[in-house]
Amino acid sequence: MPTIFTLFGYRFLFYSNDHTPIHVHVIKGNAKAKFNLFPVELIDNHGFKPTEIKMIESIIEENVETIAQHWNMFFNNNK
Repeated sequence: MPTIFTLFGYRFLFYSNDHTPIHVHVIKGNAKAKFNLFPVELIDNHGFKPTEIKMIESIIEENVETIAQHWNMFFNNNK
C-alpha cells in the first residue's frame, strides 16, 4: 500500500489494487477513513472524530493534485 505522505500522524495512502474513482485512504492508529478526490468528499469513516475529519479534508483539498499525481503515476506504471 503506497503511502503518499504522512502529516500530523495521519498517513495518506492508497492500496495497490485500488479502483477508480481516484480516492485516498487515511489511517492513524486504529482509525481509518476514505475520501474521493473529485470532488473531495468523505466516503467512509471508522474512528475519526468530526474535528479530525474536517482537518483531514482540508489537508486533502490542499494536496489534491499531489495525491492525484501519485495515483496516476502508480496505476499508469503498473498496468
